[in-house]
Order: sequence, then C-alpha cells, then structure tokens
Amino acid sequence: MSQNTPANGKTPADFWFDPLCPWAWMTSRWILEVEKVRDIEVRWHVMSLAVLNEDKLDEVPEEYRDKLVKAWGPVRVVVAAQQLHGDEVVGPLYTALGTRFHNNGEGPTREAIAGALKDIGLPEDLLEYADKDTYDTELRASHQEGIDKVGQEVGTPVIAVPGADGEQVAFFGPVVTPAPKGEEAAKLWDGTLLVASIPGFYEIKRTRTQGPVFD
Repeated sequence: MSQNTPANGKTPADFWFDPLCPWAWMTSRWILEVEKVRDIEVRWHVMSLAVLNEDKLDEVPEEYRDKLVKAWGPVRVVVAAQQLHGDEVVGPLYTALGTRFHNNGEGPTREAIAGALKDIGLPEDLLEYADKDTYDTELRASHQEGIDKVGQEVGTPVIAVPGADGEQVAFFGPVVTPAPKGEEAAKLWDGTLLVASIPGFYEIKRTRTQGPVFD
C-alpha cells in the first residue's frame, strides 16, 4: 500500500482549491459526486490565486488585479478554520463558501463568509482572520505542496490521484461544466485514473465555449 493511501483502503483524491475560483467549484462538485459512486476519499487542501499571481500583478488587467486582492480573505479564513478546528472542517466550509459565492451569487463578501461559517456551525469570529496573515505560512505551504506536484503555470483546481506505481500524479483540472453526476461522474473519474496511469501523459485541452453552470 502506498503511503498516500488512506488507512480505510479507499482511493485517495487530493484536491487543491481557492474558494474564489468558479472552475474549481465545478470540479469540486464533480469529485463529491464521484464519492457517491466510487470508493474514493477526497482530501481537501487550499491553494491561493493571490499567491499564484503575486509576482504577476503588473501583468494582469486591473479588474483581475482587484479580484486577486480580495482573494486573500476567503482562503485565509479556510486555513484559520483548519488550523483551529481540524482538517475535517475544510470540505464542509468550502461547500458553504462556494454555495454562497457561486450558486447564490453573493460573491466573496464578508457577509457571505460570515454566513458560510454560521451555516456549518463554526465561530463567526474566524472572519477576523480574513485580514490577518496569522496563518499565511501554512497557507503558502499548502499552496506550494499542490504546485510542487503539478508544476508551474497552472491554476486552480489541482487534483492528485494514484498513478501506475501508486505514487501520486497531479493535474490541473479536470475543467468541466456543468458538474457531471452519477455514471458520467464515474466515467470521468475512471478516465482521470486511466491517463494518470500512462507515463509521460501531460495534457488534453480544448477551447472553453461555455461558462460555469451552477446547479
């Protein structure tokens, strides 16, 4: 058994996300569907669009630059919750944040973050960490772990799954909308494991012709 395999014997799927990213949100809803139809265990980790782009701020459009400034708050709150309340709160908090940010159209406001904390019974004073760098070392370490697995010049989400030898292979994506359900979710998972089992496989891509469909 690989050291990356959970003690319960389920196939691990490590998932790196930034709550702000709608495409990561789509992929995360897919991987939760996979949990219903395949014997997997999703392990949630944060990555940060703000960290990813902090050396490129002078290269991105002003509108996106403003978005990146706002990106610090939600991910800092998730990391604070993880540090103070355990790994098990990360997935539920991400779901609560994403539902408010994306499905409900509230966006990454302080009110939405506070509401998400309340939704899953976490102390609302965790919101204070949105403006603090208290756990930025842990945030950056989690981000770097995902990037080290997948390589540079990618975004969120990152997913790492077992390859042919049991060691993890990481990819950016899969980018998909709407999130597949049932057997379609299972087939996409099976395909992800298949390409991960091929040494030297790196990328399949086509132009996106549809935006995120939140359902």
